Parts: sequence; C-alpha cells; structure tokens
Amino acid sequence: MFYHIVQPAYWSTLEEATPYTPETFAAEGFIHLSTQEQVAGVLERYYAGVRPLLLLHLDETRFSAPLRYEASTGGELFPHLYGPLNRDAIVQIETLPEV
Repeated sequence: MFYHIVQPAYWSTLEEATPYTPETFAAEGFIHLSTQEQVAGVLERYYAGVRPLLLLHLDETRFSAPLRYEASTGGELFPHLYGPLNRDAIVQIETLPEV
C-alpha cells in the first residue's frame, strides 16, 4: 500500500473519470508517494499546519504507470509514480484530522 496527500480544493476540481495527476506533475514528471512509515514525516515537513488534507490509499498492484524508488534530499528512498494515477488504484480516500 502506498499513500499520496492532496488538498481537497484541488481534488474537487478533477473529473472522476480521468486519471489523477497532481498540480506539480507537469513540472516534475512523477507523482510523489509515501509508504505508511513515511506519511507522518511528509505531513510534518511539507504540510505542517495545512488542513484540510486528503490521504489517498493506493493499491500498487493496480498501477498502470511505472513505480520507482528514488532518494530524496535527505537520502531517504521515496516511491515515485512515473505517469498518471489510474483511479482504480485508489482504494480509500481518508480525510486527515485537523491539527
């Protein structure tokens, strides 16, 4: 299982029938994902004080795009999806609690 964080304001602008790409996809060429163990650190580093947020729970066996682990600036390996996220890979959408 992998996870992706998205702001509801952006999520709500997307059509349900189309594959998901985050706002940064055109510039970066991939989708940032996290393992369960990495989610808390990502929230702390990049989303401190930012709410509301959605946490997409993703079944990697359903990905139609290639997945690669790549080192972050701190050297930790993070999963990156190199293509749009097919909607059938999203198995749950969790609203994260307020901080």
